[in-house]
Amino acid sequence: MPIPLSRRRFLVGTAGAIAAAALGDGFLIEPVSIDVTRHDVPIPGLPHELDGFRVACITDVHLHRGIHRAARATLEQLARERPHLVALTGDICNRRIDLEDLVAFAGQARGTVATVATLGNWEHDAGIDRATGEKAYGIAGVELLYNSTARIRVGNASLTVVGIDDPVVGTPDVAAHAPGYVDTIQPGVVPRPAAVLSGHTHGGQVRLPFFTPYTPYGSGRFVAGWYRDTLAPLYVSRGIGTVVLPARLFCPPELPIFTLRTVDQRA
Repeated sequence: MPIPLSRRRFLVGTAGAIAAAALGDGFLIEPVSIDVTRHDVPIPGLPHELDGFRVACITDVHLHRGIHRAARATLEQLARERPHLVALTGDICNRRIDLEDLVAFAGQARGTVATVATLGNWEHDAGIDRATGEKAYGIAGVELLYNSTARIRVGNASLTVVGIDDPVVGTPDVAAHAPGYVDTIQPGVVPRPAAVLSGHTHGGQVRLPFFTPYTPYGSGRFVAGWYRDTLAPLYVSRGIGTVVLPARLFCPPELPIFTLRTVDQRA
């Protein structure tokens, strides 16, 4: 039975409205709707001074020609959260000409105790080498970790943070900005960390329900969230910015915050 013209117009109009709403959300609303996610990281034997220590992971900001709306919204959330440690885990800017913006952003994205950073594949592609990165982050008061560690002291306790170079175009020793490399590390090769924090995938950036059409090279099987069948529990953040298409769909930008928790080994 033919669909009456009025009903056909209604269906076409409804489909058009849905498409327009999705486009409006994907380009205007979702890219700046920062999702603050919270995660407990249980660590056997964690000193009591570090129980409740909070770590914010900021990744894939993709600053280019200024500090964009999503980056500004991230800084606002960070000011509210006041984490102890902020880790800037790569792809913070896109080009060498954006280093001034990286310095400005990193200078505001500070932890109350410490702030560290690593390089991502976009920084490497832009010709931002270790010396350049150290100089820029140093101006902002941030320590760049390049296959190196930082020891953060809280009272009589210390937390060791390992920052690894990007595995896509850098020279990592172990896992880094792109999560796919984690699957290549054999157990026992390195000491097992409490957790591995990564980005790179953007969570797919533009997703469909139950389907992620694309993740960048180096993502491996990982998209977003926790993976517990790896060297150590791995968390892949959806990141902050966008590339190629200035849109996100069913994949809002993310500011994950991890709280270290003591595990009673007698339990």
